[in-house]
Amino acid sequence: MAQSFTNLIYHIVFSTKNRQPLIVEPVRNRLYDYCGGIIRKLGGVSLAINGMPDHLHVLAKLRPDKSLSSVLRDLKANSSGWMHDVFPEVRDFRWQNGYGAFTVSASQIERVRRYIENQEKHHRKIGSFRDEFIGLLKANQIEFDERYLLI
Repeated sequence: MAQSFTNLIYHIVFSTKNRQPLIVEPVRNRLYDYCGGIIRKLGGVSLAINGMPDHLHVLAKLRPDKSLSSVLRDLKANSSGWMHDVFPEVRDFRWQNGYGAFTVSASQIERVRRYIENQEKHHRKIGSFRDEFIGLLKANQIEFDERYLLI
């Protein structure tokens, strides 16, 4: 019997609506855990989740029978609803439309995991989310028009 073999690993990046800095303590770690749970519920494996007050990085292995866009739709919708239920004081919390998703080879998992885990240190050097996101697009050779970036 023929089998299919996949190793679909993604570095996914998305921001809060208008990059509002709403992912702060005590919200942050609980949000990361909740997002990891959503990925597990969808059959994926969360390898790393971290970010800054205005954006999130996710390193995850996803199933081949789930499209990346449907995983992101469910992840954003469920986590946003959860935030409103659990942290009503952040009633303005929303995710920005769109995202960046970059494939990661198995040999690069640890490098990307360290990058995600060291977000605060990284942002002291690189600065804004916009600069970081443009750097990721360029590093992944993705063409873009700065006028249409949602960052």
